[in-house]
Amino acid sequence: MTNRVLFLVFIIALITFFTRALPFIFSKSKKLSEVIPYLENNIPPMIMLLLVIYCLKDITWTKIPYGIPEIISIIIVVLLHVWKKNILLSIIAGTSCYILLNQFLF
Repeated sequence: MTNRVLFLVFIIALITFFTRALPFIFSKSKKLSEVIPYLENNIPPMIMLLLVIYCLKDITWTKIPYGIPEIISIIIVVLLHVWKKNILLSIIAGTSCYILLNQFLF
């Protein structure tokens, strides 16, 4: 039993090490150096879009409140982000708006 656990820990440590080391090993590649800036610019918005879609998946659009708190909160987040360009402010304001709307109006 102890040998299995040690072997498992060794394998997990090895996999973790290689997943951390692979970007440095392949960073010498010309193609990879072109891909990294693309990923840096495009992955955060993609992740945010997936989170928004995940949050909206369980809304019942045919029953009261018809997703109104979510829509208002999304509009506030988008407007604040376009206006102030501050992600943290946008997220905090949108979350606060959603909580307040659900607690006091809907």
